[in-house]
Amino acid sequence: MRETDYMELNRPEWDSYFMEITHVVAKRSTCLRRQVGSIIVLDKRILATGYNGAPSNLPHCEEVGCLRAKLQVPSGERHELCRGLHAEQNAIIQAALHGSSIKGATLYCTHQPCVVCAKMIINAGIREVVYEGDYPDKLSQEMFEQAQISIKVLRDGKK
Repeated sequence: MRETDYMELNRPEWDSYFMEITHVVAKRSTCLRRQVGSIIVLDKRILATGYNGAPSNLPHCEEVGCLRAKLQVPSGERHELCRGLHAEQNAIIQAALHGSSIKGATLYCTHQPCVVCAKMIINAGIREVVYEGDYPDKLSQEMFEQAQISIKVLRDGKK
């Protein structure tokens, strides 16, 4: 085989690669309103994944219904009325559960983190957040800026 006979590789750059994985993780979501996936990466290695849904061994919203939908709560408001955990929360919890330090890591998420998740991300020592989809929460953006967390917004997997 000659050198010119090899096919050309089309490898995604790292951010696009990890963002694509968050979309696969999101497919496990049990939320009726929005499927969200998140992964935590350190040194180009995935440490933990998370998707939004009810706590382990509890009924999922598809089984018991969505209280937020019943009450017509707008997106981004009244997080305490949701029986599910956010994808970012589940990824942080999984890292803790399995003893993986995430200090200095990057969190990839299909959507912008809310303020509750932003506070957890800041205190977990995560230094960068990469996301695609918007979420109506300006306070989380302000807190990331104040905490000097690097933010990258990708659109369709690209900067």
